[in-house]
Amino acid sequence: MREAWFASVLLCTVSVFAEGSSPTEPAAGLRVEQAVVCTGVVDRTPNGAADAFDADVGRLWCFTSIAGIQDETTISHVWHQGGREVHGQQLTVRGTMWRTWSNKGIPSDGQGAWHVDIVTADGIVLKTVPFTIR
Repeated sequence: MREAWFASVLLCTVSVFAEGSSPTEPAAGLRVEQAVVCTGVVDRTPNGAADAFDADVGRLWCFTSIAGIQDETTISHVWHQGGREVHGQQLTVRGTMWRTWSNKGIPSDGQGAWHVDIVTADGIVLKTVPFTIR
């Protein structure tokens, strides 16, 4: 009986986290206003934002606009190809409305599903930006 109860609790916990909940919340007010994967950033503005890119794209950027912080903090962009982490970059956020970005070289054989997780210094995923290399 105890094993059945434990399995039930475990299953409920897994399904809650699978729906995007997190065990803790980010610092009060910290939020992602905009997050896109794009082909470049010019004058602090994303260019060529899309959900899919050709395999010969060469390099992509993840542009993020963060709002609501009071003190300097950091976020990270964690790039994933399929289910495997392939790049991470820590970024400093210094104002109540801050734009920042990272970039990643895309190999010509990198077709498939990708995503970038935008993560707080405490490890909380604020947003996931999915995209495809075709």
